[in-house]
Amino acid sequence: MCSNKNNMLQLAFGVVLCLSQGFSQASGYVDVLDLPAKASPLAVTSPLSGMARAGDRLVAVGQRGHILYSDDVGKHWQQAAVPVSADLNAVSFPSATQGWAVGGDGVILHSDDAGATWRKQLDGRQIGALLVEHYQALVSAEPGNEQWPLLVAEGERLVAQGADKPLLDVWFANDRLGYVVGVFNLILRTEDGGQSWTPFQDRTDNPQGFHLNAIASTGDALYIAGEQGLLLKWDDAGQRFAAVQTPYQGSFFGVVGKPGEALVYGLRGNVLRTTDGGLSWTPLDTGLHISLTAGIVDARGDYRLFTQGGQMLVSQGVGAHMRWTRHGEPVPVTGVTRAANGALVVVGSRGARTLSVE
Repeated sequence: MCSNKNNMLQLAFGVVLCLSQGFSQASGYVDVLDLPAKASPLAVTSPLSGMARAGDRLVAVGQRGHILYSDDVGKHWQQAAVPVSADLNAVSFPSATQGWAVGGDGVILHSDDAGATWRKQLDGRQIGALLVEHYQALVSAEPGNEQWPLLVAEGERLVAQGADKPLLDVWFANDRLGYVVGVFNLILRTEDGGQSWTPFQDRTDNPQGFHLNAIASTGDALYIAGEQGLLLKWDDAGQRFAAVQTPYQGSFFGVVGKPGEALVYGLRGNVLRTTDGGLSWTPLDTGLHISLTAGIVDARGDYRLFTQGGQMLVSQGVGAHMRWTRHGEPVPVTGVTRAANGALVVVGSRGARTLSVE
């Protein structure tokens, strides 16, 4: 009897202990959107997702809110002060000092000192309410338009979901005008440097709500690449992102180009080329069946595309023909930019490195 009683007391004590530990852990929990990124000497070799140039400075973003910058072409890196620990996916600097970074939980960060310090402009806890407010106003202004209640309902769904709204890419034309894009047709536009953001879901030809994976300018056109063959191009006359028809129905991960020519790339080594503003597209033979995840036009005007396996494709001059070339040990590449001296610097699952290329 005593033994059973002792056992019961021990069990009860154990339950109380576990509960108290659980409450203690819960009370100590801090959301990644409120937890500053921790400084780490290993950040430069940790997974990085995107990069950009801020004047002569290189800026890279990655997991756990890590943002790194280099002033010597990638030889040495310093870690920036970042107010969140959310994973970051992309970064854009339209000028030498002003930059924006985006990532998980709908976070949008802004820097006005070339990437050394950052502050949060928006996060996923606010985006749903932003949609509801914007489209509810349009319901009141145009009560007969059936589109607006649907977009209000979409905003309400995002509110119920919480912060989990990954933003996948960001692009700014200048220090004021820019876009962020993400999952399930999530797209916001700012015209005041991120002081306010306007939902743009009604300005995309994406009725199925496919993910918007990347946004990029070719100098004379602005494209959005998405999943399941979705490709959009900004139509200035219609003030919307209009659908572009292509012969491929797999996902696209990026667009790269120059005035008069664009390449869109994606799953299983697929690359399409246009020289008529997207009216027609020609598939290119890459000889690869692995996804292409990053691309750039180098200092000589040649195209360089990178795969998730680390291979590099090169097309000299125009992008009509691509060939595989070596560039050292192949490691996965998720982002690439051109340093001030013309060197290519890439980021991926093993951090940042400068390439020795042909």
